[in-house]
Amino acid sequence: MSQTTERAFETYVETILLSCAGWHPGTIAEWDVERALFPARILAFVQETHPKLWGEMQALHGTGLESLLINTLMKELDLKGTLHVLRHGFKFYGKTFRLAYFKPAHGLNDEVLKLYELNRLTVTRQVLCHPGRHDTVDLLFAVNGLPVATCELKNPGTGQNWRHAVKQYQGDRDPRAPLFAFKKRALVHFAADPLEVHMATRLRKEATHFLPFNRGSHPGEVQCGAGNPQHPSGYRTGYFWEEVLARDSFLDILGHFMFIEKKEEKVDDGRGGQRWIVKEALIFPRYHQLDAVRKIVAAARAEGTGHNTLIQHSAGSGKTNSISWLSHRLASLHDEGDQKVFDCVIVITDRRVLDQQLQDAIYQIEHAQGVVKAIDQDSKQLAAALIDGTKIVITTLQKFPFVLRGLLHATGAESREKATDDEKRQAKEWEAAIAARKYAVIVDEAHSSQTGETARELKAILGAAANETEEGEADWEDRLNQVMQSRGRQPNLSFFAFTATPKGKTLELFGRTGPNGLPEAFHIYSMRQAIEEKFILDVLTNYTTYATFYRLLKAVEDDPELPKKKGARALAKFMSLHPHNIEQKTEVMVEHFRRSVKHRLGGKAKAMLVTSSRLHAVRYMLAFQSYIAEHGYTDICPLVAFSGMVRDPETGQEFTEPGMNTDVITGKPISEMQLPERFDSPDYQILLVANKYQTGFDQPLLHTMYVDKRLGGPHD
Repeated sequence: MSQTTERAFETYVETILLSCAGWHPGTIAEWDVERALFPARILAFVQETHPKLWGEMQALHGTGLESLLINTLMKELDLKGTLHVLRHGFKFYGKTFRLAYFKPAHGLNDEVLKLYELNRLTVTRQVLCHPGRHDTVDLLFAVNGLPVATCELKNPGTGQNWRHAVKQYQGDRDPRAPLFAFKKRALVHFAADPLEVHMATRLRKEATHFLPFNRGSHPGEVQCGAGNPQHPSGYRTGYFWEEVLARDSFLDILGHFMFIEKKEEKVDDGRGGQRWIVKEALIFPRYHQLDAVRKIVAAARAEGTGHNTLIQHSAGSGKTNSISWLSHRLASLHDEGDQKVFDCVIVITDRRVLDQQLQDAIYQIEHAQGVVKAIDQDSKQLAAALIDGTKIVITTLQKFPFVLRGLLHATGAESREKATDDEKRQAKEWEAAIAARKYAVIVDEAHSSQTGETARELKAILGAAANETEEGEADWEDRLNQVMQSRGRQPNLSFFAFTATPKGKTLELFGRTGPNGLPEAFHIYSMRQAIEEKFILDVLTNYTTYATFYRLLKAVEDDPELPKKKGARALAKFMSLHPHNIEQKTEVMVEHFRRSVKHRLGGKAKAMLVTSSRLHAVRYMLAFQSYIAEHGYTDICPLVAFSGMVRDPETGQEFTEPGMNTDVITGKPISEMQLPERFDSPDYQILLVANKYQTGFDQPLLHTMYVDKRLGGPHD
């Protein structure tokens, strides 16, 4: 097929959608640009799926029914949005009319399956998109007459590509037009060419932000980059038209993936203070998220329980959303015999936003409360949630060892010897109940940290296995591996572990044997792809070792041809020193930050120092505080992040994170929960960390990273 014109590519796409993907052709004559609807198709679907209700309403309203119904629908769309109306219908004179039916998790309800088959998906070419103007959008996708997506197609053969489509959306499409109004009509907009697909869910003129919806250059490989591989169709974006937009796939995305994310953010109130606002974003899954969730779910359906799965997704992959979607799908998963695969899904995470986000997303999909229970009290609450029918339980790794040791502690006993007969009986009942149920355990690495209490608990379970690593401290991944290794595989437990850069032991315990006979991740979204797609920065692009930094500055001082800048002269004192101690390194970092970093990002730039141990973090904090006070600096203030209590063997002093972080405003200790928010404020500029906040830490003002630890492998 010729690819020399945009129309040839457009024709190919339409042909694939109509012949293979289950779509039907729409016509321009049916389109109402003022209302941004296909009214005739909406009415036809309602009559076909609600014959009895339609008859009652027709008897009540006569010939005026159709316009009344459409006007009511438009008000509901403006009030609640397309996604809500598609999933839950709209009210008309006290009765609910559904505008779409989604496939249930099991095949036990024949009536719902029949209604699902009645959904009519249409694709219409060259549709008017602005009232009173002649602009047209290349493709308009609709479900039962309700527009859900638009697409602009470009072909490099005509000198244009997807970037020109993005510019078209940014420059020529009015976000106030009915079709493009946020949430109220089309939910997602695609900019596509034969090589790549990009998407946006909200048009904001030039501020419109498109995300890549691509498979990656080498899907499934650690070195996968941006873009797409060759496709049998001859078009690299063939996967999008043939697979993603296939009828069942696209309805599944609308019914079970898309949701409205609400985030509270602090903004300047214009009077020198700050206020909280709620920002909404319509979430459409990125390709790797959709692909991972579907493949994991398919494997779990086929295999049942007792299997481990490793998901190697880089920072910037959107793990919070991936975990939300996966936990929801696993909680309702049925096998080929329509039997439930898991009785309960346990999510182990330190992401405090996950429980609320998951509850919000599930409520939008199911309109059901109580599906998710966050464990925020004690392990007795956790034990009850594991057997009381709760579908999804969210807890932390700190509480999880109680489950693995038979939940004796959950009954209130300190040890088996001290347990009363009632406590032993209660523990036995819980053990029996848990053993009889099937669990999916999703483990999330981000923000994870271990308190001293948890370390002691793990040692009580594992004995000598819970020793520290050669680096001095066992991190989150080491401890999880120790727990898994000590327990072995359980027939009623399936583990799904998310990590960006798995260690060898993690691959061994959670990975699956690949073609080369070695364990590998079940699904990969590589760091390289995340960097090339601009979801994270490549910190090594501007990486400078201390020795190189020293030599560069020394050259400035020694070369008479080079201008002797004030900054270089000010640093001469420490240039001649070899970095043997923390005080000297502290001086380097403080002065470098003040000279080269703090004025970046509009004067709001922040930095992070990654240390090799909790004791190093403590000593650095003391050194920073001393140096800053000694020089009277008021433009740099540090915070420190580490878990538990640290005892300095030289002084005998004991330190905790809240004890070292005193709020400069209130004078009170800053709790672990408050630290990310306080670091986000203008009061603090540098964060010193030890095994915390190195992955999954969302801080857009973080400009510079100092590293004082051995980088021995990808995990570091």
